[in-house]
Amino acid sequence: MFEELIEKLDTSLRTIRGVGKISERNIDEPLRMMRRALLEADVNYKVAKQFIGAVKEKALGAEVAPKVSPGQQLVKIVHWELTSLLGGDNAPLKEGSIPPSVIMVVGLQGSGKTTFSGKLGVFLQKKHRSPILASVDVYRPAAVKQLQVVGSSAGIPVFETDSDDPAVIAAKAVEKARKEGYDTLILDTAGRLHIDDEMMDELVRLKEYLKPVEILFVADSMTGQDAVRSARAFLERLDFTGVVLSKMDGDSRGGAALSVKAVTGKQIKFVSKGEKLEDIEPFYPDRMASRILGMGDIVSLVEKAQEKAEVKKTERLAKKLKKNQFTLEDFLDQLLQVRKMGPLDQLVGMIPGAGKQMKGMQVDEHALIRIEAMINSMTIEERRNPSIIGGSRRKRIAAGSGTTVQDINRLLKQFKMMQKMVKQMNSFRPRSIPGGLPMGL
Repeated sequence: MFEELIEKLDTSLRTIRGVGKISERNIDEPLRMMRRALLEADVNYKVAKQFIGAVKEKALGAEVAPKVSPGQQLVKIVHWELTSLLGGDNAPLKEGSIPPSVIMVVGLQGSGKTTFSGKLGVFLQKKHRSPILASVDVYRPAAVKQLQVVGSSAGIPVFETDSDDPAVIAAKAVEKARKEGYDTLILDTAGRLHIDDEMMDELVRLKEYLKPVEILFVADSMTGQDAVRSARAFLERLDFTGVVLSKMDGDSRGGAALSVKAVTGKQIKFVSKGEKLEDIEPFYPDRMASRILGMGDIVSLVEKAQEKAEVKKTERLAKKLKKNQFTLEDFLDQLLQVRKMGPLDQLVGMIPGAGKQMKGMQVDEHALIRIEAMINSMTIEERRNPSIIGGSRRKRIAAGSGTTVQDINRLLKQFKMMQKMVKQMNSFRPRSIPGGLPMGL
């Protein structure tokens, strides 16, 4: 996500490292490079111009704190302005006082509305909400069927009716949600290949009748400024409440993300990426700014780990580590939990500095699958005591997992190094004195 923009902004910021003081003379070149990087990322021209102007004004008027280099100061200012450009603060979903809270999902055809509706349902379920889905797209023959497939995969009920009147469908869906105790109705609306009056009139009527707590415009981030222009056209007629950036795992240059808040005045509420229904994130401007500047996003990474972690297994592993007991079974458990967190390239991008260190390297998703296959081909005794795995056993494990003896040797060598690290960590753990404070404090 934003790989080219990240690289070019980093290059522009590196040009000022080593200077003693920020001046108009030495800041012009990095700002010119930064402006070009934004325009090449398909950021709106006016937005890019205003952004560079704000950075320059703050940089020239800033007092550099002691022990902070001018380069670090500029990075801080750029991060601040990027955060502001992206919306400043996180904008959580609103919740109505009387259930069901109606959320209308709008946008052009093909932007990812239906998939996002299912993802939003999954997200709300994790927040202990009880959503129900409904489609008012009576124009596309497969629209309702597509939502039913998504709902079935997500384990979320989908309202069905024989009516072909969007207003009637919406009214019946609200009635069902209210009677059966669903607190949120997610309404997947009709899209078009282009904006037309008929489409907008229908959405306006639905809005007036339903009085939704949220109207979320789904913008296809791969279309750049086209998505921003569509958002502006929808806003003129519908006045939606928030933006969703879809397909952020695709070839997105960043133009839509960096322009849509400034152009529409509406906050980005979610980022939708990946094919799985769990691939949805609330949008945090400061975290996204950190990712764009190559600083990673350790907070989101920790949240993903906490969300996917199995508490009992984690507690059991902690106890075993304290006793220097770490087996291939434990290693496999941790591997499976990492895989649940999402694609490795996305996780790596959240680790500060990792993106730069691994530039040009391919993250091999299949490597984890091979390791899992190798460990699963071992007996329980072999997993718990790898030292018994001799030559004949290695050949058997390799044959059973579809790998080579060299792969088995590599895995066992890496595992032995991990066991050694665990032992060293425990030996360095500070001893305690009465009162609970480590010795020496």
